[in-house]
Amino acid sequence: MPFTDVPDPYSRDVLCFYVADKWFCFVNIEIFDFCCIKCNPNESLELQAAYLGIKPGWHMNKKYWISAYFNQDVPDEKIRELVQKSYDIVVKGLPKKVREEIVSAAKE
Repeated sequence: MPFTDVPDPYSRDVLCFYVADKWFCFVNIEIFDFCCIKCNPNESLELQAAYLGIKPGWHMNKKYWISAYFNQDVPDEKIRELVQKSYDIVVKGLPKKVREEIVSAAKE
């Protein structure tokens, strides 16, 4: 929870999920209204066209991040799939040595 000292109460309750030192998902744990996840820019536009509950990423680069709102028209399974894809996108962008360490740790 990197924003505990900010004045905005919504941001103080944001829990960020990391791989290495990079975010791949975050969610407000008190309100739990949406999660913000990294997304392929081409897929982002398609998802926003297909679901009312997918919007440009809140407080993030709108090209690479989306917000997937819970309890709307986005199925839970789709949100889980998008979170996994976000993780994969971030891992793919990490230096090779870090990727190898992550893969090795996952096998243990």
